[in-house]
Amino acid sequence: MTDTLMEARMGIACGQLRMPGLLKQYPSLLREALEQNADHLQFLTSCLEHEVLKKQELRQQGLLRQAKFPKPKTLQEFQFALIPKLPKMKVEQLAQGAFITRKENVICIGRPGTGKSHIATAIGMGAMLEGYRVRFVSVMQLLQDLQLAQSEYRLPRFLKSWNKFDLVILDELGYVPLGEGGKLLFQFISHRYEQNSIIITSNLEFSRWVDVFGDPALTTALLDRLTHHSHILLFDCESFRFRQTMEERGKEVLL
Repeated sequence: MTDTLMEARMGIACGQLRMPGLLKQYPSLLREALEQNADHLQFLTSCLEHEVLKKQELRQQGLLRQAKFPKPKTLQEFQFALIPKLPKMKVEQLAQGAFITRKENVICIGRPGTGKSHIATAIGMGAMLEGYRVRFVSVMQLLQDLQLAQSEYRLPRFLKSWNKFDLVILDELGYVPLGEGGKLLFQFISHRYEQNSIIITSNLEFSRWVDVFGDPALTTALLDRLTHHSHILLFDCESFRFRQTMEERGKEVLL
């Protein structure tokens, strides 16, 4: 059988099996196998392992696009030393994603600029690497989407569309009152209760969430659901951004 015919058959087989990576890479794998005097089984194993790695890489790229992180963040980049009370080991465990399997939540509370969004994103990135589907969205963006869905009489379908995400990260709760939108956010969180996980970042302690939602009974019910199975992370330090600004200004003065 000629090499041309063999390559044609190889292309057809890879297409039917949805292995485009193998079709592109097999000549170099074959060359490597010949150089190492590998047998047929070793060559076949190398081909299959390459395809597995390629599919994993493509899946991770897809999950990253789907997550819509404003900017990827890692735990290695975070300065835990500046927040001694933040349990580093616990955060690292959360980034492994087991809390998502248990349908638990994470709540990050602290002043603006203390790294809440960074940690929330890093936990989401870690979970994504474990194969979980993650979606990052600001509270105000989600609220706008909820209000639009309600106005178009498709709210139930919209809420259901979020079921595909194992973890939703709701960023920046507490900066502005939600008004009537608070009821929609309550519906969103209730819809995910004990079904899928949520991470929320907020600049307000729980006692002040009523200022955001405006309804004491609704706020109590929401906190009851949200904190029932949850991990609470407190960011007790001054703003990283403020500290960085002051340090930069200090350097300018020295110059």
